[in-house]
Amino acid sequence: MGKGEPGRAHRSAVVDPNDVEETQVLDLRAACGCLDRTRNFSWFAILMVGSWLASYGAPVFAQPTASAAADYPNRTIRFLVPYPPGGPTDLMARMLQPELQARLGTTIVVENKGGAGGNLGTAEVAKQAPADGYTLLLAASGPMAVNPTLFKSLPFDPAADLAPVMQISSFPLVLEVHPSLGIKTLREFMTQTKSNPSAFSYASAGNGTPQHLAGEIYSRVSGVELTHVPYRGAGPALTDLVAGHVKVMFDIVASSQAYIASGRLVPLAVTAKQRSLTLPEVPTMAEAGLPNFEITAWHGIAVRSGTPAAIIGKLHGALTQIFRDPVFRKKWEQLGTPVVAGTPEEFAALIRAESIRLGRIVRESGVTPD
Repeated sequence: MGKGEPGRAHRSAVVDPNDVEETQVLDLRAACGCLDRTRNFSWFAILMVGSWLASYGAPVFAQPTASAAADYPNRTIRFLVPYPPGGPTDLMARMLQPELQARLGTTIVVENKGGAGGNLGTAEVAKQAPADGYTLLLAASGPMAVNPTLFKSLPFDPAADLAPVMQISSFPLVLEVHPSLGIKTLREFMTQTKSNPSAFSYASAGNGTPQHLAGEIYSRVSGVELTHVPYRGAGPALTDLVAGHVKVMFDIVASSQAYIASGRLVPLAVTAKQRSLTLPEVPTMAEAGLPNFEITAWHGIAVRSGTPAAIIGKLHGALTQIFRDPVFRKKWEQLGTPVVAGTPEEFAALIRAESIRLGRIVRESGVTPD
């Protein structure tokens, strides 16, 4: 199957659970043990005291008071990224970190906690962090909208445990093919896949990733089911695509742009409603002849549910100022995403809608994380 050892078709593939970010390191920088017995005893004692206090009606973890919200922030804020360093989600956090520091007047520390397709880091904010605004989550579409259906069980519920602050990105994908196919347009691709669908397979970064779900959407909209070849991350998939070991892939525009510019990959269409800011000459799927096709990899900022509205408002206000800065906007758009910067309510509505839409695709495809 090629250098990346992608495995079998999607219904029986053995793939690292949705960890696209863990191997997708984009070249975007130029553009912008066990506890010891003593510790076990200490934690046991804390839990016992907490249970005793709760039995007498005392709050174990006090909620932020009105004065705390008024004084916010007055200490260091953690900015948790649920993927390892180097990927696009990490890069966005590190671009925002100094801007947030300047506007909030406090130290912001970016922390990476990758694993399980973003679930580990997301769960930490959703279930362990206090609801006080001092732990921010860079929320990604996978853990927020796909993983609740993809995984049999999760330690958190995005809708109940997290409070949206702002959507900050919407990365389009591009349908691209290897030049050896001789295909130049989406219509040519559709004609050839309809006449001989078994000859076409598409690479993805793993089950349940945006690259995979884009292929599933294509199968539903076009009526032609392509064979899914999941890799252990976007990096190996893209490497095999450029080498010609696989011929088709939906990928984040930013990570494929250099190969497209050099002619080593042929772009057919992008998957957003509007054309890509960094590939303006490439039509959308609707413009190219396939309407009702849209998927992006989106991100946003969220905090623990129960965080006071006044604190969420301060965070939203600071982010709004950042994205109104024309210099920052230009740098942000060079990542390959338009500036979104909507309201908390709009971000919450997106999460609900995408959870329904993408969750249905995951169920119908029968895919599992491994």
